[in-house]
Amino acid sequence: MTAAQVHETVLLHPAVDALVTDCAGFYVDGTFGRGGHSRLILERLNENGRLLGIDKDPRAIEVGRDLAASDARFVIRQGTFSDMDDWVSEYGMKGDVAGILLDLGVSSPQLDDAERGFSFMQDGPLDMRMNPNEGESAAQWLARAPMEDIANVMYQFGEERYSRRIARAIVEQRDLAPITRTLQLAEIVKKANPAWEKHKHPATRAFQGIRIYINRELESLQLLLEKAVAMLRPGGRLAIISFHSLEDRLVKQFINKQSKGDDYPRGLPIPQSALNPTLKKVGGAVKPTAREIEANPRARSAVLRVAERLD
Repeated sequence: MTAAQVHETVLLHPAVDALVTDCAGFYVDGTFGRGGHSRLILERLNENGRLLGIDKDPRAIEVGRDLAASDARFVIRQGTFSDMDDWVSEYGMKGDVAGILLDLGVSSPQLDDAERGFSFMQDGPLDMRMNPNEGESAAQWLARAPMEDIANVMYQFGEERYSRRIARAIVEQRDLAPITRTLQLAEIVKKANPAWEKHKHPATRAFQGIRIYINRELESLQLLLEKAVAMLRPGGRLAIISFHSLEDRLVKQFINKQSKGDDYPRGLPIPQSALNPTLKKVGGAVKPTAREIEANPRARSAVLRVAERLD
């Protein structure tokens, strides 16, 4: 069984149902992963439809190349989705994209492969890079970062309230021996964390914060949001699946702001049409059903938000 078959795509049908409104349109899957969403999008497109897939992960690119070899409507590119507009412009589709999909966070194949260094439940090299061939690994960063920086990353990106205490323990331990393994870091965090959350591993927030920082996840999302409207055509849709409150807050605030339009002081007699809104919300936040969560517990924190570009 292949990794693509093992991977359970979160909110598969709700996301694609909301995204695809034109079977002949040009779409972008900015987080190809193992291709679950992309395959269903392709099923919805006719012979004139096109789909661009993007991913950082070299293993995802391998899966994407196999799909591209079997379906001429699909093309895969390696990189970060924040650079999506470069490829969209290359294909002459800026301002004419029918839909953009993002499925944020780490995929199940990445979590389940101990060698990728994302999991605090399995021992592996402390890497955490979505593209292991680029940038600094988590181990390299932890070996050199000041204690204050480590604490700030865990607090800002992991919402870890004991970040300073945990950062101090990390620095103390690295002075004794290099921190190079996932279970080594998980044990340090576990011992330094004085209050474990029910049904949550004590290293969850620390690992999340470090991973988000190493991969510049929130920065990439913010950059993509700033460019998204200009890529979409009127009626084109933006569908984003988030897995934690930091991502979802960015997406929600962006859609709200673009749906509201220009900022004016309260009380001015300005009609809604004069505010120049660029997007409208499509439904409310969509969450997995109890059945999906039972089949795939990792889906429990997922939230889908959809917006459509106005004329």
